[in-house]
Amino acid sequence: MIHTDNVTLTGLSTGYRSKKTERIVSKQINLSMLNGELLMLMGPNGCGKSTLMHTIAGLLPPISGNITIAGRDIHGLRMREKAKMLSLVLTDKIAATNLTVRDIVVIGRYPYVNYRGSLTAKDKEIVNESLIACRLLGFESRQYGELSDGEKQRVMIARALAQQTPVMLLDEPTAHLDLPSRLEVIIMLRELARKTNKSILVSTHEMDLALQWADTVWLMNSQGEICRGAPEDLVLNHCFEKVFGNETLSFNIDSGAFSVKHKTATPVSVEGQGAAYKWTLSALHRNGYVESADVSDRKITVGEGCWILQEGDFTKSFDSIGSLLQTLHAHHE
Repeated sequence: MIHTDNVTLTGLSTGYRSKKTERIVSKQINLSMLNGELLMLMGPNGCGKSTLMHTIAGLLPPISGNITIAGRDIHGLRMREKAKMLSLVLTDKIAATNLTVRDIVVIGRYPYVNYRGSLTAKDKEIVNESLIACRLLGFESRQYGELSDGEKQRVMIARALAQQTPVMLLDEPTAHLDLPSRLEVIIMLRELARKTNKSILVSTHEMDLALQWADTVWLMNSQGEICRGAPEDLVLNHCFEKVFGNETLSFNIDSGAFSVKHKTATPVSVEGQGAAYKWTLSALHRNGYVESADVSDRKITVGEGCWILQEGDFTKSFDSIGSLLQTLHAHHE
């Protein structure tokens, strides 16, 4: 697959303008989205993610600059033409919960149907393909209101897919979903980007999903500035630390996760290997301990289903990390 620029933001400034006032949220954004790419937009609350998403979608006019999709300025298009260029999956709830799954997916064909609203054989084929792609076979006649949150989200993605646009925008599609549904939605979106060659932009607060599944991350700071790159590059360049780190949180470049900065850390020597060793270190760090090879009077040895604590003349073995932590807490209260 040859990746080319599908969406281009040139000198884009976003914000809100009235007759008397103008409030700029982000200034001079120059970015592009490739076809076949899953991008994730991240940043702290209030930084301007939603404003940027709404501006790209054509729901808000830009303060300045241009947004082009396949070379066409999105803000110069009529509504029907715009609907053929990009599709949206927003967080708004659907009021008509008595609609069937097929009814909702059919709505995605509205930019193409005639004034009578009748579907052609091609329209019906596209609707069926969208249902299959979003794993909704057997759901067609079910009412939307009866579905789980994860199933509802797949229906809305199928509707957007039926719209057959080169660009799809999704505003926090994994919010309020359980872990399996979150993973299912993101993996499905990544597959759709590959198979359909679409540019798919997802706004999210889910750092773990972004690090594992995004092709590219747009990381926006509190000033509305965006750092763009592969998630691994943003980790290595300390971008996540700069955007989300503060006096109480620090970003661990090895684990790709944030942890609490403890005012004082108790040193402990830890020996072991494998998964048990890794998760023992994680538990110790969470509870204010720091690994140090120089400590001789406090040592933990991690074995196969066994943890041995040595503190001075005290030695005790444990069958779980939880019981080990309880004893450590009791010793250092």
